[in-house]
Amino acid sequence: MPPRQAPIVAPPQLINADSIFYVHPSEGPNSLTVTPQLNGSNYLAWNRSMRRALGAKNKLPFIDGSLPVPDLQDLNRHAWEHCNHLIPSWIINSVNDSIAQTLVFHETAINAWEDLHERFAKVDRIRISYLRASINNLKQGTKSVLDYFTEMRMLWDELNSHCPMPNCTCASMSM
Repeated sequence: MPPRQAPIVAPPQLINADSIFYVHPSEGPNSLTVTPQLNGSNYLAWNRSMRRALGAKNKLPFIDGSLPVPDLQDLNRHAWEHCNHLIPSWIINSVNDSIAQTLVFHETAINAWEDLHERFAKVDRIRISYLRASINNLKQGTKSVLDYFTEMRMLWDELNSHCPMPNCTCASMSM
């Protein structure tokens, strides 16, 4: 009779759905769908959608800098590498082809994420002017009240994402 071998048991962080290293068996490079696809001019909307999707999968620490690369001897290193290969695939699959070609050589998810941020997160003064003019010129015309309100709300939401309200740091302000 052959000698009995101990069963192989996955480390707890790989089977615990709350772990940042957990990847569901059905998740692969094409399993994350984000709309809109990044085309260069819609970075803010894409960023918000992508952060929401990565947050739902508990993967934000891979792109926000809060998760350091584990040492080679660290028991989490293999799980980190697995996630670090998967997340850039999700990012690449959520951008248009010309942008995707510039991301394939990044070694880590955070490098790809920061590259996109550096290129596309700049405040677009022309877009802000366009949004303000669109808000000023929007007329209900033959649109239903619901359609008119929805269009106005989309314009205001995008404008607010470009121009967030400053935080009050007054001495008299206390929380």
